[in-house]
Amino acid sequence: MNTTPSPRIVIVGAGPGGLTCARVLQRHGIAVTVHDLDASFEARGQGGTLDMHPDSGRYALREAGLLDDFLALSRPEGRQMRVVGRDGRIVFDGIPPEADSDEGAPEIDRGRLRGLLLDSLEPGTVRWAHRLTRVEPLGNGVHRLHFADGTTTDADLVIGADGAWSRVRSLLTDVTPDYTGVTFVETGLDDVDTRHPRLAALTAAGTMMALHDHRGFVAQRNGDGHIRVHIGMRVDEDWHRRAGLDLTDTAAVRDALLKEFTGWGDDLLGFITDTDTGYVNRPLYALPVPHTWPHTPGLTLLGDAAHLMSPFSGMGANLAMLDGADLARALIDHATTDHATVGHVTTNNTVVDHATVDRAVIAYEKILLPRSVEAAEGAAEAIDEAFGPDGAARVLAHMTGH
Repeated sequence: MNTTPSPRIVIVGAGPGGLTCARVLQRHGIAVTVHDLDASFEARGQGGTLDMHPDSGRYALREAGLLDDFLALSRPEGRQMRVVGRDGRIVFDGIPPEADSDEGAPEIDRGRLRGLLLDSLEPGTVRWAHRLTRVEPLGNGVHRLHFADGTTTDADLVIGADGAWSRVRSLLTDVTPDYTGVTFVETGLDDVDTRHPRLAALTAAGTMMALHDHRGFVAQRNGDGHIRVHIGMRVDEDWHRRAGLDLTDTAAVRDALLKEFTGWGDDLLGFITDTDTGYVNRPLYALPVPHTWPHTPGLTLLGDAAHLMSPFSGMGANLAMLDGADLARALIDHATTDHATVGHVTTNNTVVDHATVDRAVIAYEKILLPRSVEAAEGAAEAIDEAFGPDGAARVLAHMTGH
């Protein structure tokens, strides 16, 4: 009996969005490989804490069959938000209305979430140390991926989940991210309740924000006694070069930041002076709004590759995972509707049904693109408000719902 072989699906990027897509596909018997440039999961820091929203991140986890595992690892207390004045006085302390429900948005450390998704995949799904260098079109929607180690692989569908500076995106559009005007300098505090009790108390169980006149602090409690701190400034992208600052000189960076925050309360300045990790300069970038691309057979995007936006949206990982679940679901549904056989590759040289794959991707992009535009518009507005002249008042109005 003739059957249609499963399409060769390759995901570039092993972040939450790409891993969610792979997990949902595998749950339904569809083969997939994931290629990532890192040498291993432990190759670099995994970032801070994430809140999983009911209609996006948690929906995706449910589609992946991992919601109960997530709830066991999550921290509901991480929903707590504080808004603090530049003098260190607390002006809001509670759970925002959108998070104050049974569904809510419990927090999870990014590393734990990524580990949960990785552990759910079949062994060998993720190919580490595979840095993509080039994607070569072969015709009929088929592409050959070239990696830095000299290996190649052919795919009937390439899913770009490769982040802000996506190589896959460059095949679909010439658009690249723009600087938002805001830079975060990231730092951190370890064993905070013992070593930094004053800053631990100010941060409390969740996230603390202090914003004033184009400057601010965002401190997030992680689940391992660590507080990740982002020191935000509306400055030129090359602010450190203009100041003649060597970013590897910890003392010089500390002094430059203290100068930027002249007049702020001593408690808040402790987030600068008491660092255990040093400082990392992180300019924030976003894709233009709206960002769309012409449909191209054999290629699509998800997550930051599709809709990079400021972290003040609170939606980055949530949307990436929703993208991954929606794309997987479209591929599954169209394979079923079009009577394609999934998870079974024939040996009689039958041809993959590229039309079915293409219809699935078109259906996905019709959902993805308008949703991304709406979220990106909100994110752009949020960062402009937060790092405007009256950032604290704007954020407080959002927290209280009026």
